[in-house]
Amino acid sequence: MKVGIIGSGGREHAICQNIKNSSKIDKIFCFPGNAGTKEIAENINLDLNNFEIIKNFILDKNIDLIIIGPEKPLVDGLVDYLEKFKIKVFGPNKIASQLEGSKIFTKQLCQKFKIPTANFGIFENKDKAKEFLKITNYPTVIKADNLASGKGVYICQNEKEGLVAVEEIFNGKFGEAKNLLIEEFLKGEEMSFFTIHDGNIFKSFGTAQDHKRVLEGDMGKNTGGMGAYSPSRLINEDLKNKILNKIIKPTLEGLAELGTKYKGFLYTGLMIVKNEPYLIEYNVRMGDPECQTILPKLKTNLFDIFFSVCEEKLNQINIQWLDKKSVCVVICSKGYPDKFEKNVKIQNLNKIKLDADEFLYHAGTVENNGEIYAVGGRVLNFISLSDNFSTARKNVFRNLEKLNWSGGFYRKDIGYKVIDQK
Repeated sequence: MKVGIIGSGGREHAICQNIKNSSKIDKIFCFPGNAGTKEIAENINLDLNNFEIIKNFILDKNIDLIIIGPEKPLVDGLVDYLEKFKIKVFGPNKIASQLEGSKIFTKQLCQKFKIPTANFGIFENKDKAKEFLKITNYPTVIKADNLASGKGVYICQNEKEGLVAVEEIFNGKFGEAKNLLIEEFLKGEEMSFFTIHDGNIFKSFGTAQDHKRVLEGDMGKNTGGMGAYSPSRLINEDLKNKILNKIIKPTLEGLAELGTKYKGFLYTGLMIVKNEPYLIEYNVRMGDPECQTILPKLKTNLFDIFFSVCEEKLNQINIQWLDKKSVCVVICSKGYPDKFEKNVKIQNLNKIKLDADEFLYHAGTVENNGEIYAVGGRVLNFISLSDNFSTARKNVFRNLEKLNWSGGFYRKDIGYKVIDQK
């Protein structure tokens, strides 16, 4: 079979690396891919906003399955478009993708189906939002309603910070925003909970804790993710059942009422307060870097899982996992998440010799004449599996020290709450 993967990040390289081991796959295409996927697949640079060009390429090359990695094509309705041409696609349709595409859509669904979440207000313009900031309690959370690649969230300690957030969101820092949300601040700890759905049933697909802040100690600006570890230190059987029964099942009921099913990965971003889950947000795809953290623990071939989802036969697949701890550290271009230099050469990659439980996934990289260059903010993902988190992190740092890339930086405290605060 031929498979196509849409996306260019570490998530897509991790997916590509995992499914290539399937004996059922003859060829993989990545749109557009990166320097890592280029070693195991054919990278194709297409206009991902032009659905007809994508469809024509798929039909011309007789591609049997398309896997959509990032959120934008899902929210824009690529699944619906391709399915009209009888193309198998892994990912949710446009209606279901509103779970990520519009925070207001999700909040209103929470309200209707009594899903636990932070109290909130919706504001259509600067003036009304600023008026509310005068009477709100701090800290407070301000969110852009539209897609913001994980960055359109502000935790504001006072009115002055709130006014900056309102200005930046309505001035288009994260694209056009017709609305914003102001939410109560929940004091707890975040956790990422993953499920995979075929439209009829769903199965759990691991947990992780992401480190979104750019600086150590979870300080500084939000990023797409500086690293993660899996499983979450918070997860237990009681909490898992609460998440499934209070949050995920009512959400699926809400989508069913809208006449749609959910197919693909569902990433449930949670705040855990005294072992009670509150929904922060949904993402309608695998997280990044959580995907890179979780997939190395998967024993079952990912292609078989994807195909069973598309055939609505997930009940026939037994998803098996290694009983290991996983740590992922992301190395970023200096200056990220603000301005950073592009086309910076990455040396010493050939010095990295990975053991069986070590993984290296490319993100913002390109290959040119045998050399690898950094072109994105998040550049490489180093992962290690071990019986304990401490050893896994040490192994990651050993490889990062071998790389010794002067053009990048990384957080040295990924997993600190589960490693350093025992």
